[in-house]
Amino acid sequence: MNVIIIEDEAPSARRLGRMLEKLDVGVDKILHSVEEAVNWFSKNAHPDLIFLDIQLSDGLSFEIFDTVEVKSAVIFTTAYDEYALQAFKLNSIDYLLKPIDEEELAKAIEKYRDFKPVPQDLQLDFDDIKKLLINPLERGYKKRFSVKVGQHIKLIQTSDIECLYSENKGTYAFTNEGRSYLLDNSLEAMENELHPEKFFRVSRKFYVNIDAIADIINYSNSRLKIKLNHFNEQEIIVSRERVKDFKAWLE
Repeated sequence: MNVIIIEDEAPSARRLGRMLEKLDVGVDKILHSVEEAVNWFSKNAHPDLIFLDIQLSDGLSFEIFDTVEVKSAVIFTTAYDEYALQAFKLNSIDYLLKPIDEEELAKAIEKYRDFKPVPQDLQLDFDDIKKLLINPLERGYKKRFSVKVGQHIKLIQTSDIECLYSENKGTYAFTNEGRSYLLDNSLEAMENELHPEKFFRVSRKFYVNIDAIADIINYSNSRLKIKLNHFNEQEIIVSRERVKDFKAWLE
């Protein structure tokens, strides 16, 4: 689940982020104004879910929808209840009044999961589905990445990558030679570039290569810990919401 928060008050955004972390929901991006949100939506793939404050520093967040066709589900977070009717005319899943209650937040997340719409790009016709089933390689998944190493350009074969991970706003590829390389793309941009038989996004921070998995260990809160052949810079945890799909992917 890709999630962003649009909130002009930094303490409120941080508090909501911490509450979501407790529910094993990671936040991929925090935006702070109508202008920043419009600019971001025009340049990036839209997330699955937005937590959206209504009154932002430069106007009402409804103005975002007037400018950009937002394709994400929305949970509104606001101190004002007079906008509820207007909110539910949009892609609204729920309307949470501040200060947000943890139990109400958990219910809103469950509501989203129960009513999650099928993304437009997954609504394939029969010919598309047949093509993918017969020859998935026709999708043209990425075979290599080019990275800068000093004044040089190095080519990394996708098959040599153990994992891809995000850290300090950067995206890195860790290879079987035991080195990390900074990439230009975000993890979100990798979604349609990596072969789904080989790579799986186990959390908001990590994609792993099935050929690099050395061990899988039961972890707390019904999660799993993954050990790769060479990567040991930080723990790789399969988030609880992805465990079921991860186990199915392994088979």
